[in-house]
Amino acid sequence: MAKSSTYRMRVKENVRMTDPTCRDEVVQLTLETKTRDAVNTFQAGQYVRIAIPGVQEPSPGYFAIASSPEDSAGYEFFVKNAGSLSQYLCTIQGGTELDIEGPMGKGFDLESHKGCDVYLIGVGTGIAPLRSVWRHLIKHRDDYGHIHIYAGFLSSLHQLLTDELEELGNHDIEVSTTLEVGHDNWEGPIGYVQHALESDAPNSKNAVACLAGMSAMVDACTESLQNLGFDDSRILLNY
Repeated sequence: MAKSSTYRMRVKENVRMTDPTCRDEVVQLTLETKTRDAVNTFQAGQYVRIAIPGVQEPSPGYFAIASSPEDSAGYEFFVKNAGSLSQYLCTIQGGTELDIEGPMGKGFDLESHKGCDVYLIGVGTGIAPLRSVWRHLIKHRDDYGHIHIYAGFLSSLHQLLTDELEELGNHDIEVSTTLEVGHDNWEGPIGYVQHALESDAPNSKNAVACLAGMSAMVDACTESLQNLGFDDSRILLNY
């Protein structure tokens, strides 16, 4: 794996992901190398440090890679407009250059868990590093047992990757989507993602869970998993 270093990339694509009427804007930002060479290799769940060239403010920030480790054409990110840097990233156009450092962080190392059932649990833009994981798992589907994704969003307007999540059934991957705020036509779980996890009560035997999202959610889901019999060595975080 390449060592962490700072290098220049440019915006290939910037696409809004949340419903246009949603006040919370999330975009899918795709970066490519200036020479269109392969990007630095990484492990699913790792992240990079993004900075605006030549300026100190807004200060750099860290963003999890949402693309597959097998995709060498670029990096994809989900960016929520929630601060000075993210606001800039949500509005930049194709061709804009950014300084990148990484990949860094431990990511989700599932190599030693081959043959296990895998549970991916995340909320909001925390689904980004999990997307990297499930795209990697698709490439190595026969190496793992049952795969189940628990995704949580505030409302239907905040949902991300709806079509992609629906298509994962074609790869024998089960998906449960929870909305904190439901609506008349919503037939899925309502509440917090840990409630759907507790309701399903997955078997902890020969299973591993990957968590990504807000610290409160990670703490709550960790407690739920522990109550279901998952020991700490099988509850994985990417940082």
